[in-house]
Amino acid sequence: MVESPDWRPDVLGATFEQLTLPLQPDDEGEVAATLVRHRPRRRFTDWLSARILDGVDVLYVHGWSDYFFNRELAEYWSGLGARFFALDLRKYGRSIRPWQTPGYVTDLGTYDEDLEAALAAMGHGVGGRASRPLVLMGHSTGGLTLSLWAARHQGRVAALVLNSPWLEFQLSRVGRQALAPVIGWGARVNPQGPLPNVDLGFYARTVARELGGEWEYNHEWRPERAFTTHPAWLHAVLVGHATVAAGIDVGAPVLTLLSARSTIQTQWTEEMRSSDAVLVVDEIAERALKLGPDVTVARIDGAIHDVVLSRAPVRAAAYAATTRWLRGYAPVR
Repeated sequence: MVESPDWRPDVLGATFEQLTLPLQPDDEGEVAATLVRHRPRRRFTDWLSARILDGVDVLYVHGWSDYFFNRELAEYWSGLGARFFALDLRKYGRSIRPWQTPGYVTDLGTYDEDLEAALAAMGHGVGGRASRPLVLMGHSTGGLTLSLWAARHQGRVAALVLNSPWLEFQLSRVGRQALAPVIGWGARVNPQGPLPNVDLGFYARTVARELGGEWEYNHEWRPERAFTTHPAWLHAVLVGHATVAAGIDVGAPVLTLLSARSTIQTQWTEEMRSSDAVLVVDEIAERALKLGPDVTVARIDGAIHDVVLSRAPVRAAAYAATTRWLRGYAPVR
């Protein structure tokens, strides 16, 4: 990794730093992504970890209407011996600028530039020979984005860990295929027209401390009812779903973490605090098998949509499942 003088303190505190990654301007103006790294003063270890990832780099990518804020996740990977990094993609979190439409892209492949800039800063740039294996971890839309990227860039990733990846539309394959022509037409006619916001704030209620969850975060960067969606963005996601449904090969072993059940409805229920209130997890489990020949699906009882934001005992189970999997698939130099 080439050390940049431009790393500066991050909002997460003393053991975190951030690096701004300038990108090519788009129709809205200047664009940047932000790379965050964890630099613990000591390594967090326990009997489960045993530093099985010494010499490995991990890059985490968040989901829709989100950003990286999970200190505990960074400590988990650092405890395994890895160097941990997280990326706030363009128009999200640390990277969003006042003139930008939050989260808006028209092609998930646009994020190739964000990812390549981050990987270059980590020492994994195109054309270089990285001395350390690379593990990618993605949540929800980030999991979809990383899966598609890995399939296009086989050989660069040693392992892929997916946290409730958004691999299929909530209305299933049939619903996606019926909706896709309508959304595609909207993407051509009015690409940035606002779509109805179907987020009722239930998922935020399972996460935010003041709403009964366990986490504090920036509510401007992660709003309670999510960013406004647009036809061109949704079309890009549906194209990604169709690509996965047709079958891809990410070129590395995959672990997919999911809740044991979903609770998707229009009225709040306390069951949402122990299930996925966003995705139909049974369909995601099935679709994950389209990512390649070596796929493991771990169903975590009591997990919410972001498995590692669930209640503490559930998170512990998720971390234990990940560690068990890594003991079989941990990359080595």
